[in-house]
Amino acid sequence: MCLGIPGQVVRMLDGYGDQLALVDVAGENRKVNVGMLPEETFAPGDWVIIHMGFVVEKTDRAGAEQAMAGLELMGRGASDPDALG
Repeated sequence: MCLGIPGQVVRMLDGYGDQLALVDVAGENRKVNVGMLPEETFAPGDWVIIHMGFVVEKTDRAGAEQAMAGLELMGRGASDPDALG
């Protein structure tokens, strides 16, 4: 698993070679490129992991939650006493 941000596909966007999707990322819709995964199909409700504007992995809700938990853990920093358990 790479460092990426989870999101949920809202819809595929017309044009652009069928490579753009509108994805809900923490409540904000973003246009992301799905072209790095040509073997995958994407539909509303699918979960994805995004890195630098590109979908790098198709996942499920559990994978998205795990990715978000990792990001939240990294955001705590070493000065946060809760970060070390």
